[in-house]
Amino acid sequence: MILDDLKNEIEKAKTIAIFTHENPDGDAIGSSLAVYMALKNLKKEVDVIIPEYPRTFAFLPCVEEIKKHTDIVYDLAIAVDCATEQRMRDPDHGFRQANTTIQIDHHEVNKMYADYNYVDPVSPSCCQILVKIMEYWKVPIDKKIGTCLLTGMITDTGGFQYQGVTSETFEIVAGLLDKGINISNIYRRVLCVVTKTQFELQKLATSRLQFFEDNRIVFTYITLEDEKNVQAEYGDYEGCVNIGRNIEGVEVSIFIREIPTGGYKVSMRSNDYINVSDICLMFGGGGHMKAAGCTITTGTIEQIRDKIIHQIQHYLK
Repeated sequence: MILDDLKNEIEKAKTIAIFTHENPDGDAIGSSLAVYMALKNLKKEVDVIIPEYPRTFAFLPCVEEIKKHTDIVYDLAIAVDCATEQRMRDPDHGFRQANTTIQIDHHEVNKMYADYNYVDPVSPSCCQILVKIMEYWKVPIDKKIGTCLLTGMITDTGGFQYQGVTSETFEIVAGLLDKGINISNIYRRVLCVVTKTQFELQKLATSRLQFFEDNRIVFTYITLEDEKNVQAEYGDYEGCVNIGRNIEGVEVSIFIREIPTGGYKVSMRSNDYINVSDICLMFGGGGHMKAAGCTITTGTIEQIRDKIIHQIQHYLK
């Protein structure tokens, strides 16, 4: 069984590194730190490599132990919540240089890029998969690990509001609550509280909302100049894509932000029937049916907007 193979590789490895995707969200950071602490409890020499992450998640246990870079060639590299190697945030190529690689993921479209691939596209979050894996391995889930796992489950399900949530999700949450984890505190920190600069960016994005196709598509954007003007930090743009999604009658919300390396990062959300992952795949990206993204390096904001809307129109019809 694949889970036994993963456990055997972990037991053999002396040095292990954990990686996740670029622009990490709560599921990416939560799953990375949960695996990190679990392996530490198994007396493994392990590093978690995340060059940048939003300060929203600075409350998580062991977050201060995250490393930005590595120059080590590891026995084993583990990728979590990362559907493709191209989306991995791995500036030092530590994942590919490792002697053996594992990935644990839940995205519908996955490139199966590791030596061992455990992918469950039905799971609403990578952290939910990890709960089941740790239970199978009989790895104790303490309060710290549980806090990270619950953070990932809350963020990737939008506070348990998305359709991927199952009865098993709530059974797992109930088990984590029994460990004394404060779910209301996590929920408030990751879904409710925003910094002043986040608020300023969301206010600006709201003022720029544009509606198309009988108000079924909504679009907005922010630029690097906008972020500079409000003195934004990494991740302060999070949440802007959901502004349009929550408007009555909207099926697809599009949010574009300019990125320092050139080009634009596109985030898309849908409500009922459009698979935005399919649309993002056309532009080299991907994700989930109702939450996906891509990076486009050529064209103006308006040109990119029009290209994306043109593709969405086919699905609306």
